[in-house]
Amino acid sequence: MHANRTAPQLIAVKPVPVPTAPSSGRDIQLQVKVTAPAAGRDLPIIVFSHGNAWSMDGYEPLVDRWAAAGFIVVQPTHLDSRRNRIGFEDPRFAGIWRVRIEDLHAVLDSLRDILAAAGGLDVRADLGRVAAVGHSWGAQSVGTLLGARVLDADGHPGEDFTHPAVRAGALIAATGTGDSLTPFAVRHLPFMRPDYSSMVAPALVIAGGRDQSAMSTRGPDWFTDAYHRSPAPKSMLTIDEGEHTLGGIAGEAVAETTDTDPDRVALVADAVSAYLRDALALDGGPWAGLRDRAAAGDGGYGVDTK
Repeated sequence: MHANRTAPQLIAVKPVPVPTAPSSGRDIQLQVKVTAPAAGRDLPIIVFSHGNAWSMDGYEPLVDRWAAAGFIVVQPTHLDSRRNRIGFEDPRFAGIWRVRIEDLHAVLDSLRDILAAAGGLDVRADLGRVAAVGHSWGAQSVGTLLGARVLDADGHPGEDFTHPAVRAGALIAATGTGDSLTPFAVRHLPFMRPDYSSMVAPALVIAGGRDQSAMSTRGPDWFTDAYHRSPAPKSMLTIDEGEHTLGGIAGEAVAETTDTDPDRVALVADAVSAYLRDALALDGGPWAGLRDRAAAGDGGYGVDTK
């Protein structure tokens, strides 16, 4: 699944402004990066939401591999990007989780215009096959597009943020439920209380067996809640030795990477593209092959499905 291969030529266009960007809570223009194969038509689309403090310029090891697999990838820079210097004490921070979701809705609502502005990619895209993928905080953001809710302080689910364009998704190192948050997380990240019981859309959950969050009093199993506490159809890829950046998905040798492993990054990228090609009714062979290899116990990872 993740052996070296000759990659097709790619194109990347940035920054592309989002024409229908949200105005509430955002005084910085919403922009995206678009990466795509240089050739091909009827290309499915991934909208990708980065983790805390990152931007459209991160995650190249994932994005380039998805584009090489035939996807157009659209990456917004959310307001929490470190380049915007919005810390915990900034009055905008309390609502940033909502702005993130509004960003994703704005991108999805403007996909045709965004792709047209990125070198005419709209005529090569399949706007009927759209998926959403996120890492860490981005995974919680994407989960709301698939049906997850955010619980308030009294445990009541908030509004429905699902988007009709999103047919499937992948949550990489997704925030677990809020019943085991550390005091720091309760104080600064009260929105880290996802309710996955309403996340009905097909999704792949990816978790690392050594991912220990400073935001939770639980162990790595916290990152499996999106699978165990959501209804079918769902699949989960568990990578035995994976930590929070799963080998370096945000970039090579970056400070946040504590378990540098290019093969692990390739596994994550290829698992997402294989799953989404199956979920979007494009090609189920690669996903079936990965599941078979996991069942054989080869590679240090497992796949569960419900």
